[in-house]
Amino acid sequence: MTTETVTQTPDPRKESLIEYPSKFPIKVMGLNVEGFVNAVTKVAEEFDPTFDASTIELRNSKGDKYMGVTVTITATSREQLDDIYRAYSSHPMVKVVL
Repeated sequence: MTTETVTQTPDPRKESLIEYPSKFPIKVMGLNVEGFVNAVTKVAEEFDPTFDASTIELRNSKGDKYMGVTVTITATSREQLDDIYRAYSSHPMVKVVL
């Protein structure tokens, strides 16, 4: 009689602290320039077809040089969140993503 060890791949949905689907805010910061809010919005729409642009929150820095844009997407998976963070982080207008 032989004993085989079966290795199961853990289900990432069970290991996540986030329950999917859920509303998930992402803060994106960049220079306060024309087109920044539009660029941030387009990325959100690309990854969440149900994204509601009317929920966007804007906050300027004290000296108005920078702008923080908070978008709240409907997160459907860890993979989706990783992809949207990568898209924002690699965007030329974005300085910081939280």
